[in-house]
Parts: sequence; C-alpha cells; structure tokens
Amino acid sequence: MVVSAAGAAARAAAHDALTATLRRKYPLDLALDETAAARALSSQDRGFARAIANETMRRFGQLDELTRHFVPRPPPPHRAGATLEILLAGTCELLFLDVAAHAAVDGANRLAAVDPKAVHFKPLINAALRRIAREGREVVAIQDAERLNTPDWLWTRWGDTYGEETTREIAKVHARTPPLDLHFRAPFFPPPLAWEAAPRAGEEQCADENIEPPITSPLPGLRPDFPRKRGRKDLFGEIVRLEHAGNVEELEGFREGAFWVQDFAASLPARLFGDVRGLRAIDLCAAPGGKTAQLAAGGAHTIAVERDAARLARLEQNLDRLKLEAELVLADARDYQPERPADCVLLDAPCSATGTIRRHPELPWIKSASDVAACSDAASELLDAAAGMVAPEGVLVFAVCSLEPEEGPEQVAHFLRRHEEFRRAAIAADEIFGLAELITSDGDLRTLPCHLADEGGMDGFYAARLRRS
Repeated sequence: MVVSAAGAAARAAAHDALTATLRRKYPLDLALDETAAARALSSQDRGFARAIANETMRRFGQLDELTRHFVPRPPPPHRAGATLEILLAGTCELLFLDVAAHAAVDGANRLAAVDPKAVHFKPLINAALRRIAREGREVVAIQDAERLNTPDWLWTRWGDTYGEETTREIAKVHARTPPLDLHFRAPFFPPPLAWEAAPRAGEEQCADENIEPPITSPLPGLRPDFPRKRGRKDLFGEIVRLEHAGNVEELEGFREGAFWVQDFAASLPARLFGDVRGLRAIDLCAAPGGKTAQLAAGGAHTIAVERDAARLARLEQNLDRLKLEAELVLADARDYQPERPADCVLLDAPCSATGTIRRHPELPWIKSASDVAACSDAASELLDAAAGMVAPEGVLVFAVCSLEPEEGPEQVAHFLRRHEEFRRAAIAADEIFGLAELITSDGDLRTLPCHLADEGGMDGFYAARLRRS
C-alpha cells in the first residue's frame, strides 16, 4: 500500500478511532468519521485511516495473538496508555496492509512519542514491530485465522446453529474487505459489462453484428462502462457490485442521484412484497433509507418511520439526492399510529447486527450474548406494533440483519402464536433471483455471509413474509 506524506495524520486518526472502539465500545464508522473530520484529513488519508482501523478490527484475534507472541509480558493497561492500539495497528500495517516496514515502524514510534504513557514503552514498541516485520509472517502462516477472529461467544452460537464448517466459511468471508453494491433508479441503469463502451462520434461501430449496441446512459458524465477500473461485477442484471469503490461520493452519478448503496442481502426483504406500484407502504425503523428508496422507486406511496432525528435527517438527504418522495415521520414505531392500515408494512428491526460483521468488523468485540437478548425483547414489541398497521390481506415483512435464531425465526414463531390473524406466506426462489439455497424449510429467507462467496459474499439477513387474513 502506498502511503501519502501525510500518513502520520491518517495513523493518528485511525489510532483515535481504535481507542474509542476498543475502550468505549463506540461504533468504528462513527469514530472514523469524527476523527477524520477533526483532523481535516484529505480523501487519500481518510482512506488510509479507514483501511488501518477496519483491517485491525477485522484481524483483531490474529493481531492480539501476534502481539502476545512477540510481547509475552505486556505492560499493565493502567500504565501502558495507547501501547496496545499502537502495536495492533502497526502489526496490521506490516502483515496485512503491506506497508513498508520502515514506514510502519516509524509511524508507530511517532504515535508513541506523543502519548504521555505509551512514550515510556517506545523502545518496546520499536523492538517488537521490527521483530514482527522479520518473523511475523511465519506466525501468521500457522494461525487458525477463522477461529481467532471469531470470539468464543459467536463461534459457539454459530457452531450450534449452522455447524462448524459453515461457521468457518462465514469467518473466511468476514476476513475480506466487502464490495459495495449500487442500486440504480430508472432511467439511470448502466449497460451490462458484456457490452463495450458506447462509440463516440467518429469511432468505429461494433464489428460483431451479433452484439447489440450498448445503451447510452442518459446521465451526463456516467460512462457506459461504469466503472470498469473499480472491479465491477453485475449481480443478476440489476445491481452493480464494485470491489474497489473508494469514496462513494466521488463515483459518477452519485451527486445526480443515479443510485443508492445497499448490500445485496439487505435489498431482498423489500422484494418480498412483489409489485408495489400504487400500494400504501410503511417502512418502520427506516433509516438510513435503502428499503424506503426501494419502495418509493417501485411506485409505492411510502411512509418512513424513524425515531432518531439525526438518522431521519440523513434519510431525508438521501431521498432528496435520489429525487424520490416519501412521507417522513419522526416517531418510535411502537407508538406510531397511521391514519389507516397499509398494504405493505416492512419492519427491519434493530438487532445485534451480527449479519453485518463484514462491514462492521468491530461488532464481535464490542457486543456480547446479552445484546442478543436485549434486542430480542425489543423486536417482540415492534412486531406487535407493526401487526396493527397491516390492512386485511396486507403483508408484513419482518427482517433482521442478524445471524442469531432468537432475533429471527424464534421471533416469528412466537409472533404467529400471539397473532392468529397472520399466516406465513412462503417465499419462492423466483422471487429472489432463483437462489433457492436462501430459503429455509419454513419458507423464510436466510442469507449467510458465505452465500455468493465467489462474488464477494453478502450480509447475513433473516426475513419472513406474513399475510394478514
């Protein structure tokens, strides 16, 4: 990895974010945004800071074992200051980001020099990282990466639910930087990758008469081959997946509202309503707005309910950029009472979010099994509230971005016992791009991070479709 001359500021921002996450259990994305803004980082240094912090958390179990191997008697935490974070991030740079040894070690020494406690352990940091640069890869080669990077509380739960083999496959995907999925709104769909870029005036037309000419995007500045240089893949002809997206706000078409960002798995629950054109739809716990955008773009009269004012403001900004319309309501979904019932009610309930670890690698280390229990109680209340908003013969889709049974299938089982007016409407493979492996024996949706692994995987989601009689 090439590091800019201002890499010191990026390392400091990554260090601050890691400290906030590891010591205060602060979400890593928010910590990175705040520290990058406070230090006025350039786009390049924001990317470097994010790479350090995300990869350090993604490989936290391995890095922790590595530092303990090379520093068998670490200094006591109350005296060490930021020593641990500096060692973890420095080791990550050396072994997983391929930063030059002299740059990574020098960067770590500079961070230690300005920390009032870590400065006393600067010789230890320097010696340990130099030795890791020489010998660390040999240790990495014999590590059980999947087991180390998955804490005990999750490894045991997933092993019981999905089996050890599937658990390992999930952990393998978690170790990879996830791609970015872009959903385009009409009429801005870019042409398929199989077609060459649209010929400009004076250029030769396609020589093969059997290949249809490419569709020229009506969006000014959006190349017909959008964007080949970022590792593009097309998923099912509807979603553009980028392996190396960079700053999404700098992509062609972002400012013009051509697309929104939403993981492939997260886009599936809203598809379970089928054609929503002209229907009345309520999206509960709606922020940041991907599912609201899907419903609105599909022609539904959409109401988005969100209890957090800042998150609702972000949702409004996203809709404005996309030039999509929805009624926005600031309210707790448990208290909201619509003017009349809706044909479609979507509840993507707050949860432990263990299905999104590939995008939020700090989650395994800042949450625990107790968070699953707390989220399960809240989901039950939200489901009961959502049920009262569904019109007769209407559909309720319940979804969670969690891999935990208590937050998904067990919630639905309890709900159906409490609400005899609802019945499960089984999902068919042709509703989800023919992916029959994503359908459970009960007819519900269950995606795992290791599904579509060769294409980059997907988030873990559970969804059930429930029809009111």
